This record gives sequence, C-alpha cells and structure tokens, in this order.
Amino acid sequence: MQTLVPEQARPSPEVTPINIGVTIRSFRLQRGMSQGDIEKRTGLLRCYLSRVENGHTVPSLDTLQKIAGALDLPLSQFFAEDTDRELQGAALSGEEIRFLTQVQRYSSQLTENDRRLLLAMVRKFAATASTSMS
Repeated sequence: MQTLVPEQARPSPEVTPINIGVTIRSFRLQRGMSQGDIEKRTGLLRCYLSRVENGHTVPSLDTLQKIAGALDLPLSQFFAEDTDRELQGAALSGEEIRFLTQVQRYSSQLTENDRRLLLAMVRKFAATASTSMS
C-alpha cells in the first residue's frame, strides 16, 4: 500500500528569496545618488522607487533595465552573487539577446510569483556565469 503525501506537506526545495530592492538601494547609495536622481534619469516616480527598495513592489524586467541604465550598470549586475564588484567586459551573445527579448515580451503577463521565480533563476544563472568567467 502506497501512502500519498499531500502537496503542501512535502518539503519544498530551499530557494533564497531575492530582495531586488535592497540591491538597487545598495548600488544607488554606492554611487551617491538619491531616489530623485533615479527619478530624473528614468521617469519613474520616487514613491515607486521607494516601494521597490522597501520590497513592497516587484518591478518588471523593463523597469529593472531602466533602473540599471540610470545606475550605469548592466541588468545582470542586479543578480550577481557578489554585488560589490561589477562585471567587466560582459557581452551578451545574439542567442542571449533573443532570449531576453522574449522574456521581456512575456514578462508583463507573469504573475508576481512567476516573476519572483524568474528573478531567482536569473540570479542563479548570473552567479554560475560569473563563477565560470573567473
């Protein structure tokens, strides 16, 4: 006789949650920028940036790209394991650009949980990629 374990009783794999807002705030402060500076460069309201930095809102990939551009960072830097060092000479292949374009196209249709999962996967990939580049 086989005993079935209810779905919620099964242990879930350990996933380190990403707080993208803390990362954004860290980079912003490292550069001596205010939320108003980011607002001027992106057109995103300061109150929205505050909500992102405090973890109340999860930004879309398009919004993350705007913030990264305002901070003069590659988007991938938000997901690097060691946020104190910048990626040097990181170039995307044509295949990677096509993939990210597709992700961007469909990101508006993602639920918040799916968006968080995607960000976790990108972070893990970025960490793996930066380790293999060393």
